[in-house]
Amino acid sequence: MCRKIQYMDKATLGNAAALNLREDTHLSTDELMCSCTRLGTVFYLSYLVFEFPQNLALQRFPVGKWLSINIFVWAVALCCHAACKNFAGLMIVRLILGMCEGSITSGFMIVSSMFYTRSEQTLRVGYWCKLPTTAQIISGFISFGTLHMKAVELAAWQWLFIIMGAITVVTAIAFWFLFPDSPTTAWFLTQEERAQAVQRIKENQTGVENKHFKREQMIEAFTDPKIWLFALFSVLTNIPNSLSNQRQIIILSFGFNQLQTTLLGCVDGIVEIITIWTGTAVASRIPNSRGYVAAAWMTPNLLAVFLINFLPWDNKVGLLISLFISGVGTTAFVISLSWISSVTAGHTKRITVNTIMLSAYCVGNAVGPFMWREQYKPRNHVPWAVIGVCIVCRIILMLTIRIYLFFENKRRDREERDTTYDEVYIDVTKDGVTKKVRLDKEYLDLTDIQNRDFRYVL
Repeated sequence: MCRKIQYMDKATLGNAAALNLREDTHLSTDELMCSCTRLGTVFYLSYLVFEFPQNLALQRFPVGKWLSINIFVWAVALCCHAACKNFAGLMIVRLILGMCEGSITSGFMIVSSMFYTRSEQTLRVGYWCKLPTTAQIISGFISFGTLHMKAVELAAWQWLFIIMGAITVVTAIAFWFLFPDSPTTAWFLTQEERAQAVQRIKENQTGVENKHFKREQMIEAFTDPKIWLFALFSVLTNIPNSLSNQRQIIILSFGFNQLQTTLLGCVDGIVEIITIWTGTAVASRIPNSRGYVAAAWMTPNLLAVFLINFLPWDNKVGLLISLFISGVGTTAFVISLSWISSVTAGHTKRITVNTIMLSAYCVGNAVGPFMWREQYKPRNHVPWAVIGVCIVCRIILMLTIRIYLFFENKRRDREERDTTYDEVYIDVTKDGVTKKVRLDKEYLDLTDIQNRDFRYVL
C-alpha cells in the first residue's frame, strides 16, 4: 500500500504537467520541459544525499516507526505543492520528497529479508514493486476526475496534489500502528509464531536484525565486486526511468487531448502489473533462474525502442503501443532488488549495499532527465537511442552477474569446510544462573563472504 501511494505521489508531477501546471506556475512550454528535468534531478540528488543517513537510521531505530515519520513528512510536502506559484517553490518541496523517499525502498528490502526465505523474496518483492504500477492506474483516474472539478479557488493540478497528500497522511498513520518493525515484535504474531518466524528464515544465513554498526562489514560491501555490478545495473536501469515523467507529455505530442492522456496513462500500469507478476512468478518457481528471467524480460524493451524510432510519425496507435511496451523491462529491476538482498548477508553489509544500490538508482534518475531536450522533439531519437544502449548493457550485466556467482559457488564447493564459527557460545543469565549457550552460525550476523557455507542463488 505504501509503495503504491509513494509512486502515485512521485508521478503526480507528470500528471500535473498535463493539468495546466505550466500556466499556473508561469512557465513557458520550453521552461516546463526544462523544469521537469531539473525537478526530477533535484528529487534524486536529495534522495542520493540522504540515502546513507536514512539507512543508518533504519538500522538504529525501529523500521516501521521510522518509515511512518518519513511518510508523514512526505505527505505534508506533497500537499504543499498546491501552494507553489513558481519553480523555486516546486524545487523546495521536491527536495523534501527526495529526502524522505531514501527510507522507503531500503526499509522494505530490510523487512522482506527479515520475514521471508530467499526462495520467497523474489515473489514478495514483486508484490510490493507491482503496487506502484496499480498507482499509475489510480492516479490516472484521479487526474481524470480533477479535470471535472469546477472549484474556482483551486485548479485541477492543485486538487490532485491535495487529494494525494491526504491519502498519504492516512497511510502514514496506518503505518505507525500496523507495520511491524521485525518478526520478534510483530503485533499480529503470538510469541510462538514469532519464534517460528525467526526459525524459518534460518536457511537464509543472514540473521534477522542487528542494531550495531560493524565497520568491517561496511568495508566488505565497498570491496565486493558483485555489489558494483548490481550498482551499475541500477544506474543503467534508471537512466531510462526518466521516461516516467515524460510519458504524459509524449502522449500529448501524439495528438491526444488532456482527458485522453490522463486515461491512457492507466495502460502503463496494467502492462507493468502483468509483466512484473509473470516475471517474478517464473523466477520464484524455477530455481536459479533470476538472471535468465531478468534478461528475457528486457528484450521487449528493445523492440519498443526500435518501433518508436522507425514507425511513421502519423502512426499514432503504433507509437502509443510501442510506448506501452517500453514498460516491460521494469521486471528486471524488481528481480535485481530481491536478488541482491538474497545474496548479501550481515546486517551492516545489507544496509551499506542498500545504500550503494539506491544511490546508483538516484544517479541514473538524476542523469536521465537531461537527455530529454527540446531540440530532440517530437521523435526524441537521441533519448530513445540512449535507452536502447542501456537495455543492451543491462542484459549483458544480468548474465555476467549470474556467471560470476555460479563460479563463486563452485569455488566454495571445492574448499575445505570452514569450522571457524561452528562453536560460538554466549553467556545467558536466567533466574540468577549464568550458563553458556551455543549460537548457531545462522544467527551470528556473518556476511556472505565470512560464512563459507553460504551459497548464492542464481
